Amino acid sequence: MQKRTSDFEYTHDITILSRKNVIVLHTLLWSIFIVLLLYTILPTITVRLLYLWVYKKKVTKDGIALTFDDGPDPEFTPQLLDLLSKYQVKATFFVLGSKAEKYPDIIQRIHQEGHLVGIHNYVHWTNACMTPKKVRKQLTDSVEAIEKIIGIKPIYYRPPWGIINVFDLFLVKRFRLVLWSLMVKDWRSKGGIERIKSNLLAKLQANHIIVLHDSGQTFGANRDAPQYMLEALDAFLEICKQRSFTFLPLDTYLLLLQVKKRAPSRLAKKFLVFIWLKWERVFNRLFNIRPIDVDNQIFYSRVCKYHGKTIHLGSGEELSSGDLVIELHFNNEKLHQLITESNSMFQLAVKMKQDVQSFLPTLAQHVHLLPEKVKAIYGITMIHRGSRQLGFTVTELPKGLFSKLTQLYLKMLLYVLHPNGKDRLKLKSELLSPRIATISTEELYNKYAVSVEPIPIPEHAISIS
Repeated sequence: MQKRTSDFEYTHDITILSRKNVIVLHTLLWSIFIVLLLYTILPTITVRLLYLWVYKKKVTKDGIALTFDDGPDPEFTPQLLDLLSKYQVKATFFVLGSKAEKYPDIIQRIHQEGHLVGIHNYVHWTNACMTPKKVRKQLTDSVEAIEKIIGIKPIYYRPPWGIINVFDLFLVKRFRLVLWSLMVKDWRSKGGIERIKSNLLAKLQANHIIVLHDSGQTFGANRDAPQYMLEALDAFLEICKQRSFTFLPLDTYLLLLQVKKRAPSRLAKKFLVFIWLKWERVFNRLFNIRPIDVDNQIFYSRVCKYHGKTIHLGSGEELSSGDLVIELHFNNEKLHQLITESNSMFQLAVKMKQDVQSFLPTLAQHVHLLPEKVKAIYGITMIHRGSRQLGFTVTELPKGLFSKLTQLYLKMLLYVLHPNGKDRLKLKSELLSPRIATISTEELYNKYAVSVEPIPIPEHAISIS
């Protein structure tokens, strides 16, 4: 009988351990997804969908930008240069720094024949899998290698596979990021010459930036693919010559043309807002962030431990690391509605102050009914006008990586949710600096818990993260 009890306890312990492992694995996978989303997926989608900070398509009707990635290649790049010379076409080569060092004579020939030399990283690694420091080293080493050969610092940059990370957005001060508007998958041999030529002709427009590849040595490429590309390009250029198309390197485009800074289309903007709000629903569910009042969902919240520097509250109390707080999050669907209905940031601040003021009594009653002893209400916001008048202590975020990432995230949020978000971002940076807004629960209750009827507290709203 004793043995059976022990077996049951052992099996029970194993079951609990297995559940814990599943929870840990689930949390780990979600954490990896969130990191990838913020680090590379959202920045890449943003620049591609909204044409932000990159050159992707020109507005001229009189020229095509022909670009080549992954070279130089000792076998195919000289053949390509002969072909371009035959048709008197000037192009842009986004080269790998390591290959430039290995084949300096080819880089020198590219430059001497009037083509533009740009950067495609030192080796063909995606920026999504590299730290910001590693990306900077890739670019610095490439610049030094190319400048040593042709005497000019390259300023045009195309990240491998067109994928960036969030820190690459700071590179726009040093480089001009260039993507493409037409790709024909010429790195594959399947389908041969006809597939590449027909794809080029079927999708050809006079204002395209076309990307082709003069090397088949990168991951996923066929080694002999550039040979098919060269033969297809020969036939393509002959047809373009008959149609009187003009080809120019990218720097010539930018000298002759004023690049149109297009505002994103209303459809693209709506799509981005839709994706952003859907993602936030997943985020809230993952971290158990729920509405306090289902009838007035301006705020979502969770009970968690505060981690940060000590904050001196207006009531004379101190909020220290490890104290329990209610962490407030704006319901961004409601925020989007308020932003859309406001004519200015000032009007938005007034509306938000009114909504927050009407919500605070409910929040005070919620705090009073919680079984845990919560020290303060805590939130990070970029719209903090009027917070002090409501009793909140407003402090700056400590400088560091978290502060920079928070500011970048909130600016992206403003860009996405505000119809004129791009113009809003041109305001002085101090007006768009995130702040910590905090109020002690004691002060909140003393100020706002007056003549408030008890409200039912949903079971899911009482949780400690």
